Amino acid sequence: MNRFVLLGVYLVLVVGGGTVIGMVTGPDDWYARLAKPAFNPPSWVFGPVWTCLYVLIAIAGWRISRGEKSDRATVLWWAQLALNFAWPAVFFSAHAIGAALVVILLLLAVILGFIAAAWSRDRIAAWMFAPYAAWVAFASLLNGTLFVMN
Repeated sequence: MNRFVLLGVYLVLVVGGGTVIGMVTGPDDWYARLAKPAFNPPSWVFGPVWTCLYVLIAIAGWRISRGEKSDRATVLWWAQLALNFAWPAVFFSAHAIGAALVVILLLLAVILGFIAAAWSRDRIAAWMFAPYAAWVAFASLLNGTLFVMN
């Protein structure tokens, strides 16, 4: 497959998948009623941040996919995507703040594992996950605080 067609496939999968999941499981009245910490960002921030992150995630996955298909970085890339797509359903649909905290902490661990695994093979792909790791670390803190407050 042409490498740029494959990049398009990754972008559609990640950005499109994230958009659909966000539309289906997005914040509802339950979330609006939760007690929130002072550092909770306004809701308009999440869409642009996740769109940028999803583009970086897709490009990193595409870059890694050009190597061995069963190496550690590839497995971790797919694992983070599954956890990323699972979190909104657990948090927003199931209203399971504690279970969502477990999911997001696993997600953060897998993201850091991907960075470590990709580092020797493709440092650009590894660096593309740095903003993602930072955001998910912040989101983990937010999720944990929501768990304590509610």
